[in-house]
Amino acid sequence: MDQFISALGRRDHALFLDCRDLKYRHVPLRGDVKIVVSNSGVKRALAHSEYEVRVKQCRQAVEQLRSSGLEVQTLRDVKLADLIARGKSLDRIALKRASHVVTENDRVREAVRMLEQGDLKYFGKLMNDSHKSLRDDYEVSSKELDALVEVAWKQPGVLGARMTGAGFGGCTVNLVERDAAEAFAEAVQKGYQQALGLRAEVYVCQASDGALAT
Repeated sequence: MDQFISALGRRDHALFLDCRDLKYRHVPLRGDVKIVVSNSGVKRALAHSEYEVRVKQCRQAVEQLRSSGLEVQTLRDVKLADLIARGKSLDRIALKRASHVVTENDRVREAVRMLEQGDLKYFGKLMNDSHKSLRDDYEVSSKELDALVEVAWKQPGVLGARMTGAGFGGCTVNLVERDAAEAFAEAVQKGYQQALGLRAEVYVCQASDGALAT
């Protein structure tokens, strides 16, 4: 995903990527907003090993769903209604992991629709819901990422905030009204310092064209 957006980004657009067949399309990011990235300063020490654990757990969830009679190949094929109906056939961890993947896929599709409609307020809510799911169901957040997001949620002008990347450290991404972006960046740095005694690097950005070597 990182390589796709780095190469194929388009100014004032998001990129919708289907990781199954690598088809993609640009989605307009309308509105007077900035993308603000907050770096927790914590390296992702567990990201590689825990990523492999999550992959294994997702595969186990698929196996348990197939054992219940649901004909699917991956969690991508599972509808939320089917997961709810067959949830008792999964163990607790498998159900949590499957719940995140299934609801996150639904959120991504809904997010595309919201961007196309120019509804950034609801798009921001989907970002918030995504973080909660990553924190509670997929369990790849950290106290540092949670602190950054919780500080962000309290700031004027923020539309949405969530962790990004593999988790266990790294960055959060925030959608903020343009006029509030600089004050937001300062407030997040101050709030993070007060909460954990750590310094965050905060970058006010905007969606730009990709970079290609010629």
